[in-house]
Amino acid sequence: MKKELLIASALTASLGLANVAEAGANVSYSGSVTRGVTQDDVGGANSGHTNVATAELSFAIDQTTDSGIKWSTSLSVVDEGTAEGDSGGLTLTFSDGSTLDLIEAGSAFGGAIASIPAAGGSQGITNTSTNSAPGDLDWADASDAVGFDWGSAADFGGIEGLTVGISAAFGNDTYATGSAGAETTYSAGLTYAMDAGDTAVTVGAGMISATTDDNVALNDQGSSVALSISAVTGNLTLGAGYSNGEGISGKSPATEIDSVSWTEAGAKYVSGDMTLTVSAGSGSAADGALAAAGASTDETQNVSGSIAYTIADGVSATLGYTDVENTNEGTSVVGNSGSSWYIGATVSF
Repeated sequence: MKKELLIASALTASLGLANVAEAGANVSYSGSVTRGVTQDDVGGANSGHTNVATAELSFAIDQTTDSGIKWSTSLSVVDEGTAEGDSGGLTLTFSDGSTLDLIEAGSAFGGAIASIPAAGGSQGITNTSTNSAPGDLDWADASDAVGFDWGSAADFGGIEGLTVGISAAFGNDTYATGSAGAETTYSAGLTYAMDAGDTAVTVGAGMISATTDDNVALNDQGSSVALSISAVTGNLTLGAGYSNGEGISGKSPATEIDSVSWTEAGAKYVSGDMTLTVSAGSGSAADGALAAAGASTDETQNVSGSIAYTIADGVSATLGYTDVENTNEGTSVVGNSGSSWYIGATVSF
């Protein structure tokens, strides 16, 4: 915390900002502790129980100048029992409601994805390290920490419900033989929110293009477009999304991935203190060695459901289920396919 405040003070001094409030920065914190048990049935034969224990603590730090510009950053502490953590970037919020993220800024591409319901829980089946199929809509979201992400205020250009964003990141100095990383990244995104009778609809669209620092790769690090939609009517929320493109996997060794696609859909219903959610996702990619076009197709599919119950303010219990099927180059990965149950509780503050 002290280090974060010193950094903020140094940035203020080095940029020569005037009219900064003399009082110390505002600090707030939040976090959660989760405890539970998961049972995995892998390959139809192997099963086992695993303890689930996770914790998270994060701090938000902000200060507003006399001119009305808000400066904010954050610090997240994860992996209980260790000193591991992650410092957030620097965000400026202007008086018109627009924002500018600097350093570890993320991308306008990822920020434009509509909220799609996803089943909860900590089910334990993972994908194999050689499977290059994507697992989310923003699989191509790769960028260096040095960059910016600008987001407009609501009703951009006088169009009610429209927000837009642009972002860029520059430079990657971590190249090593057999690996690949994003070098220069550009992205753009927009969301459009509207009311259709009793239903609130949000549409999101984004694109990203990230060059690679590998000089033999055929593909860019990531090139993709994504479309998503969410609709809320009463206690029911529906959502779906699709993305496609090509790129280079983040695995070691890195591989070319072509004809990449990911589709997901979800539904959530809230009844009093209970929330029921179902979701599904399907992804595929043709992968090959660097400097070779992708030839063999990897696939992943999952169907999940969960029931979350609010026991008290800040305390919830979750029962979750997932069925996963992974194939590598057309062959089922038995050791990474099957079903998983989870039951546990989370205390949030």
